[in-house]
Amino acid sequence: MPWREVSVMSERREFVRLALQEGANRRELCRRFGISADIGYKWLARWRAGDEALADRSRRPLTSPQRSSSALEAAVLEVRQAHPAWGARKIKQCLANQGVETPAISTVHEILRRHGRIDPLSSSANRASQRFEKAAPNLMWQMDFKGWVALTGGQRCHPLTIVDDHSRFVPCLTACADQQSRTVQTHLESTLRRYGLPEAIFVDNGSPWGAPGGEPWTKLGVWLLKLGVDVWHSRPYHPQSRGKNERFHRTLKDEVFALQRFSDFDQLQRAFDRWREVYNFERPHEALGQAPPASRYRPSPRPMPERPPRIEYDERETTRLVTVNGRIGFRRRFWKVSKAFQGERVAIRPLASDGRFGVFFASRLIATIDLTNQQSVSDLSEHVSAMSPG
Repeated sequence: MPWREVSVMSERREFVRLALQEGANRRELCRRFGISADIGYKWLARWRAGDEALADRSRRPLTSPQRSSSALEAAVLEVRQAHPAWGARKIKQCLANQGVETPAISTVHEILRRHGRIDPLSSSANRASQRFEKAAPNLMWQMDFKGWVALTGGQRCHPLTIVDDHSRFVPCLTACADQQSRTVQTHLESTLRRYGLPEAIFVDNGSPWGAPGGEPWTKLGVWLLKLGVDVWHSRPYHPQSRGKNERFHRTLKDEVFALQRFSDFDQLQRAFDRWREVYNFERPHEALGQAPPASRYRPSPRPMPERPPRIEYDERETTRLVTVNGRIGFRRRFWKVSKAFQGERVAIRPLASDGRFGVFFASRLIATIDLTNQQSVSDLSEHVSAMSPG
């Protein structure tokens, strides 16, 4: 089956599941998925009627409360066979979602152990942990590249991942041939058109999020600021501050890469599409009380504009154009901002302390000026303390 056909089927199912959520704006979803309202409502009707054209697996229960314990064991093992990385908690929740009266988690665990499906070492290392999270969807997305993966055809794949901080919903999982800024922006554009704009995106300091020499701002970051999406960087050498993304990468490794090798990008992307659907809409998540991420996610009400809006300032403000070398002139001295803002207009606003000014791009403070210091300003470090520690 061609990759495009698989992707279309996944897109149809994702549209239906998002459209069926409480309070969903179905006409806006139709626009973002590039379909007419008539088509969207037709898919909803077919889904409600149980049309198999929208699903690649049967929706019937694996078993029922009236069946014997041997049938229950078979149901547990069937879920485990379909999802080899899932433990007793997830399997119990999956069966409960299908209307199966399941025993205690310890009983499900014993069934797995008795049939040789438990690895004691990996099981003992799997402990639930509590992490900070944003209060609502789309307040912050965590974005990163998983470490490259070798394809059997000899190429390297760089999976690009985005995780919503509140819900753990994954709006983007893409098999990329490189980690270039243009590649990221292309996939990010399609993701933003479908799910809307988050308030902020949390990234690390490496390329393409940060520039060489430790400079935090890149053209990609400036593009996001123009869209009204703030960009935050984690503290250097502290990957735990992006804990949800790091944890997602471990799950991706356990549930996709540990089970199969892939020959090319198309084959891997097909696997990503299938698994992302399961992860978002079906897979129980311990941090969410065994609910799937989609139960807590809603697309952003802020649509992606056709083009980034022009940054406007009050006519009474002091503004400067950033030069080709990333500097601005103020009070007969030159001050460093960032080359990423070359050709952009910034505003200079006084801060609370005498002799100190902030350099703002729209409402974002990107640098400071200290007239009492004889040296030019350096780039403003990111406000790490305001970030989610995981």
